[in-house]
Amino acid sequence: MTQVTRAAGDPPYLRIVGEIRRRITAGELAPGDRIPSTRRIAEEWGVALATATKALTTLRLEGLVEARPRIGTVVAGAAPAASAAPAHRRPSPPDAEQELSLDRIVRTAVEIADAEGLTALSMRGVAARLGVAPMSTYRYVPSKEELVLHMADAAFGEESYPADAPEDWRSRVELGARTMWRLYRRHPWLAQLGSLSRPLLVPRLLVHGEWILGALNGHGLSPTELFDIHVLIYSHVQGLAVHLEREAHAEAATGQSEDQWMDSRGPDLRALSESGRFPTFAKVVGSFEGGYDLRLDDLFERGLKALLDGLTPVVGAAGGTGRPGTA
Repeated sequence: MTQVTRAAGDPPYLRIVGEIRRRITAGELAPGDRIPSTRRIAEEWGVALATATKALTTLRLEGLVEARPRIGTVVAGAAPAASAAPAHRRPSPPDAEQELSLDRIVRTAVEIADAEGLTALSMRGVAARLGVAPMSTYRYVPSKEELVLHMADAAFGEESYPADAPEDWRSRVELGARTMWRLYRRHPWLAQLGSLSRPLLVPRLLVHGEWILGALNGHGLSPTELFDIHVLIYSHVQGLAVHLEREAHAEAATGQSEDQWMDSRGPDLRALSESGRFPTFAKVVGSFEGGYDLRLDDLFERGLKALLDGLTPVVGAAGGTGRPGTA
C-alpha cells in the first residue's frame, strides 16, 4: 500500500492529492500520462471509492488532471506549478494568450463538462486545457457562473428548426421535444441547470421555448393554459434528462456501473419482494427475465406520446384557427 509524506492530520483525500501532485510536478507523470482510476486509487491507498473520487475531483479543480472520453483521467497538458515546482518550468506559449477568445474558452469548457460533468469544471482547469495563465480567462468571462451561462447558450444553439414548419401542432411539439432531448443527450450537464421555478434565461434556450409556444398558439388556449402546457412538455424532457448526469456521477463515486450496482442490491430486492408487503411489485419484478432494463430513450418516447395523447382533446377543445403561430 502506498505511503505518502503528508501531515498525519490531513484528510485521506488530501494525502492522495499531495502524492499525485508531487509525481506530476517531479516529472514522474508527464502530460497525457494516465492517472490511476478511482478503483485503483481506492485499492492502492486503502480508502473508500468516494474518497478516491474526491481526490481526483480536487486534482481536476486544480487543473492538474483532465478526463478524456474513452481514455480516462490523464495529466493535463499544461499543469499549474505547485510551490515545490522547479523554477525553470517554462511559461505558457505567448501565442496561446494571443489566440484566446470567449468562443475558445466556452468550447473548451463545454468539452470538459461533457467529459467530466460540471463538478469538474473550473476556470483554472479551462485555462490549463488551453495552455494559458490561470487568470487569462477572467479577461473574457468574470466567473464560473457566467461561463456556465455562456456554455448553456452555446449548447442550446447547436440545434435549430426548419423554416417550413409542420402544419399541425402535435408534429411541431414532437419535433421541439425531440430536438431538446438530443441536446440533453449530447450535453447531460444541461439538465442540472435551472429549475421550473427558477428557469435558465439564455436566448438560445428561448428559441426552443418559442418553437413550442408557437406550435400551441392559435388554438384558443388562454395565456396560462398555453404556458402551462409548454412547461409540462419541457419538464418531461428535463425531468428524464437529469438522470443522465446523475448516473455518471454515481458511477464515478461508486466505481460500479448501473448493472453492477443493481446486482449488488440483489439481496435487498429479494427481501422486499419476499416480504409479502408488496405483492404487485413482487409479481411484476418476478416476471422479468434477466432483470428490468431501464432505457431512458424509450421512456422519453412513451412519456411524450402519453402526454400529447392527453393534451389532444384539451388543445382541440380550445378552438381557434388550428394554425400554429396565429392569434
